[in-house]
Amino acid sequence: MSRAVLLVNLGTPTAPTPRAVRRYLREFLGDRRVVPLPRALWLPLLYGVITPLRSPRVAKAYRGIWMAEGSPLAVYSRRLAESLAREAGLPVALAMRYGEPDMETAVKELLRQGVRKLTVIPLYPQYSQTTTASVFDRLAEILARLPAQPGFCFRSDYHDHPAYIEAVAGSIRDFWQRQGRPEKLLLSFHGLPEKSRRQGDPYYDQCVTSARLIAAALGLGADDWMLVFQSRFGPARWLGPYCVEVLKRLPQEGVWSVDVVCPGFAVDCLETLEEIAGTNREVFLQAGGRQYRYIPALNDSPRHLTLMRALVEENDERST
Repeated sequence: MSRAVLLVNLGTPTAPTPRAVRRYLREFLGDRRVVPLPRALWLPLLYGVITPLRSPRVAKAYRGIWMAEGSPLAVYSRRLAESLAREAGLPVALAMRYGEPDMETAVKELLRQGVRKLTVIPLYPQYSQTTTASVFDRLAEILARLPAQPGFCFRSDYHDHPAYIEAVAGSIRDFWQRQGRPEKLLLSFHGLPEKSRRQGDPYYDQCVTSARLIAAALGLGADDWMLVFQSRFGPARWLGPYCVEVLKRLPQEGVWSVDVVCPGFAVDCLETLEEIAGTNREVFLQAGGRQYRYIPALNDSPRHLTLMRALVEENDERST
């Protein structure tokens, strides 16, 4: 056995409880890539104020979306990995950047099986220093401690890959064939501080490219869709336009029906199911909107599996 695939997603608490959420948030928000503040300033605030206050509230939100098999992010990621292993005929391990299954355990288990070449695919279509770069940091840290390093091919992004564009556009097309089209489609991506663009992070530009290519694949006109950003946090200026502000404004402009899709999320999670599908729906309806629908992420769909197979085969060709 010489080749294997490592899929890496963000992570999730192991249970919808304050204790599990607190443990997860400490690891996630303790990453310098996520919150680049001095540790002496940030960690006391994180451990003493933020996680004690946020954990009960976040745990309650998780309970509202929890599946019989666990957290949606973990369930769909695991199903995708299992399907890819069957289809590709290769060992496929799933790891989380934060939480379980952790990256170090996954890598060492593959090496114990005789794997000597890894194809590593972070499940982030668009590159960001807060996500993809953090996965690379952790992978390098793990490999640096090994007596013999395996070869690896690291997929930094796939924001404009034809199989990705077709997978997202196809899922939207299928949804509209069943449910009908709205007046406006919002393509919503997770936000970052505006300063990330000045620092050279390509995330914003890749989101713009992805959105334009998806809209083009659907044959949408300029007035049929919008690019927006969600999950703003703190007082600093973030990438815009902000999803919530757009949803409040659209009914005033005579737009009564919207569909929202989140192409930056490989699988559904707390942010898409609780914030986008739930909270933001109420925002739009309270502003006077009449129909709001969330189009699910690719999750463990056949389209997503086709995309993953394409990335694996392409990376294998590059590393041969």
